[in-house]
Amino acid sequence: MQRYPETPSQTGGPYVHIGLAPSQAGFEIFASNVGNQLTNSQTRGDRICIEGRVFDGSGEPLRDVLIEIWQANADGKYAHPGDLQDKDLDAHFRGWGRTGADFDTGLYRFDTIKPGEVVGRQGVLQAPHINLWVVARGINIGLHTRLYFGDEVAANAQDPVLNSIEWVSRRRTLLAQRTVLDDQVVYQFDIHLQGERETVFFDI
Repeated sequence: MQRYPETPSQTGGPYVHIGLAPSQAGFEIFASNVGNQLTNSQTRGDRICIEGRVFDGSGEPLRDVLIEIWQANADGKYAHPGDLQDKDLDAHFRGWGRTGADFDTGLYRFDTIKPGEVVGRQGVLQAPHINLWVVARGINIGLHTRLYFGDEVAANAQDPVLNSIEWVSRRRTLLAQRTVLDDQVVYQFDIHLQGERETVFFDI
């Protein structure tokens, strides 16, 4: 029997945008592009913006990084058949978005709503959070992390996933800080791939 060697791994590289976010790379391939706008005028919930940069180990912002987010709606329910909670779906909320960082500044942005609390394993409530997936040149396997809201102090204190992180200083790497810019609520969330401020990533 003929055996084949393992296929070499390959990072996202500079071509990740052509395949996953072609409009940002200047290619109009798809009739409908997945973007960073998760809401419309009829979406329920408090409108927020998520904004930040992804930094490498030397502290430089990545400009070719691509980020996906997925989250529950304002009632704490995911638009997925695996979510069996007895809560209402929101037909006007996709719950999933994708964007690349700005090629000049490294800044990424999502326009979404603040999610509600989700019932986790064994019926334990999880604090409002957003799941993120990060790919870029130099990353062989996409990195999974979570964004929690710094102003949800009581809910964060009870969250089973956040509290599974042993060191309190490491938990802080998952907290987005609330600001208001031009009358819009913005949560600042920077991601550090390495170094003293390295963001907590999850093995999923």
